Amino acid sequence: QVQFVESGGGLVQPGGSLRLSCAASRSIFSMYNMGWYRQAPGKQRELVAGITSVGITNYADSVKGRFAISRDNAKNTVYLQMNSLKPEDTAVYYCNRGSATMAPLMSWGQGTQVTVSS
Repeated sequence: QVQFVESGGGLVQPGGSLRLSCAASRSIFSMYNMGWYRQAPGKQRELVAGITSVGITNYADSVKGRFAISRDNAKNTVYLQMNSLKPEDTAVYYCNRGSATMAPLMSWGQGTQVTVSS
């Protein structure tokens, strides 16, 4: 079973930036589609960004132009660069392996809290 460990969250002011990291425990990570998901208080978990095994990316409309997902297969790590952060981006952010439609496939990690507030 692959495990994912998310890091990089924190408190940031509106308009600020953060870079999240997700480390996978297995070297076959490079074969996976990977996604960043988030869950805000009282809301369902949602897909924020996805990247296929060959580097094709997709984004939720709410983050297009502000967030960028990338991966480093040599480090078994996927990143989420978040710019121009808004209070509505406040959530716990998780990564997971995704299906062809980016439905999450594995157990969730602990996530990393992102709080956007002045």
